[in-house]
Amino acid sequence: MFEEFQNKTIFITGAASGMGRATALRFASLGAKVAVVARNVKGGNETVQMIREAGGTAEFVLCDVSKDEEVKNAVAKTVELFGSLDYAFNNAGCGADGVHIPFAPLTEVTEEDWLKVINTNLTGVFHCLKYELQQMNRQHFGAIVNTSSIGGMKMAPGFGAYGPSKAGVIAITQTAAVENAKNGIRVNAICPGPTMGTGLMDASLASGAQDPAFMEANVIPQGKMGTTDEIVDGVVFLCSELSSHITGTALPVCGGMQM
Repeated sequence: MFEEFQNKTIFITGAASGMGRATALRFASLGAKVAVVARNVKGGNETVQMIREAGGTAEFVLCDVSKDEEVKNAVAKTVELFGSLDYAFNNAGCGADGVHIPFAPLTEVTEEDWLKVINTNLTGVFHCLKYELQQMNRQHFGAIVNTSSIGGMKMAPGFGAYGPSKAGVIAITQTAAVENAKNGIRVNAICPGPTMGTGLMDASLASGAQDPAFMEANVIPQGKMGTTDEIVDGVVFLCSELSSHITGTALPVCGGMQM
């Protein structure tokens, strides 16, 4: 299964750790050539090393997705290295301090914190889509998955910047999907719930801002936190031919929290 990824190219942002790294490792194991895109040089190179040690193909591409020119150059570099851009996982995200999800109501969100979150979580996806779609339209083929969040589907108190940024990802996903569907390009979003092994969740748990036992007992209908492997399964599905008639959707992978 998934032989379709053999020798194809995938561009993955936020691939220096967490969900991005797990996705990079999975696609490499399926035979894809992986552009490991991140602003964290150490983490990005570690991901590349892990892929190569497992027999896969990967290159590190330095990029801050909040910078238009850097994304343009990163996409061009990927095509230069591998010859095409077939799939993309626009996964880079952050909180106000660059790591943590900011827990503050709108009335307490500073403009500085708002812009930090929006510039990476939403504007970063815009930059990636812009240049990925230009390349994919030349190829008349492509599949893109953007990382939104269950927090982008259901607003909650205290997510004054993060929730709106992730809701915007769903909207821009649908815009890109409807504009490019007739040219053989599909664009979808994945909406994780609380997931172990991701940078944002791990930092939140370490700080005490989240109590996993409380969430599993009272917030997540299935009664368990998600895993990065479960998120990666969704990304692989949305890129594969198993979802060939699916575009513009926001897929919740959250243990039922969307209900």
